Amino acid sequence: MILADKIINERKKNGWSQEELAEQLAVSRQSISKWEGAQAIPDIQKIIKMAELFGVSTDYLLKDEIEPADAENGGVLPEDPDGAAGLRKVTLEEANEFLSLEERIAPRRANCVSTCILAPATLICCIALAQVPGFPLSDKAMVAIGLTALFAMIAVAVFFFVIDGMKVMPYSYLETEPIETMYGVSGMVSARKSAFEQKRVSMIAGGVILCVASVIPLVVLSIVSSKEYLIILMVVVLLVMVAIGVNLIVRACTVAGAHQRLLQEGEYSVKAKARNPKFAKLSSLYWLAVTAGYLAWSFLGNHWEISWIVWPIAALVFGGLSIALKED
Repeated sequence: MILADKIINERKKNGWSQEELAEQLAVSRQSISKWEGAQAIPDIQKIIKMAELFGVSTDYLLKDEIEPADAENGGVLPEDPDGAAGLRKVTLEEANEFLSLEERIAPRRANCVSTCILAPATLICCIALAQVPGFPLSDKAMVAIGLTALFAMIAVAVFFFVIDGMKVMPYSYLETEPIETMYGVSGMVSARKSAFEQKRVSMIAGGVILCVASVIPLVVLSIVSSKEYLIILMVVVLLVMVAIGVNLIVRACTVAGAHQRLLQEGEYSVKAKARNPKFAKLSSLYWLAVTAGYLAWSFLGNHWEISWIVWPIAALVFGGLSIALKED
């Protein structure tokens, strides 16, 4: 429970209005309203005075993890057999910096993922154009152009993946270590999470709809036309729609994941973190195998127009494995 809620609870417990509490603290009623709305934080002298008025300790008011029931114990947390007192502490400033960084990185990370999805589209597009009657360049020339563009796009995406990975590396402990958030962190993160929730749901829903609908142009054209180069171009349209859909999903999940790390929710709960190191190794091996299979099928068989199917299938299998492993 955050300070704002504790002030409300203690004020009502004593039967005081905001005006009455304001008089005793020599502040305005608006100040009390802001404190109770978590829009402002009282200075330390006011906190000490409130502790005296409410008959509680300053620790109880300042530490989110101390609940009202603990106030009867002098605002002292019960003995922690698991050694919670030694947890890594996250301050409000650190939490703000981390969330701001993740919000800045989210669009670029999503764009990099989309770039990797679109990379084969350049090659597929070149192959399709080479089959158009009267096209001036040969098949080999178009394949060379397509491959050059493909590798260039992947190289750019990997470069930014590495750069952004280095930026968030100082916060990697949030994924693997149990943490203790200092005063105001939980309230601030919860408020930002609530403000983002509607946007998150809309972005994920839009992304899923685009990914599901991406096959429609290809199916429709396959029915109404037999021209091979047009059908291949519809594969490009499919990849573009998937890239946009995945872009929306990655943006939403990046920001939501940052909230979960700080609140220790979902896959970043204390229990889940105990499994994360092992799961991270397994997931790394899994995606390396998927990438190797995709490249082998694409290059050795020259099946760029269909090998993209590896990614959605791999993602579905990975999702199922993740759920199964978390239930163990």
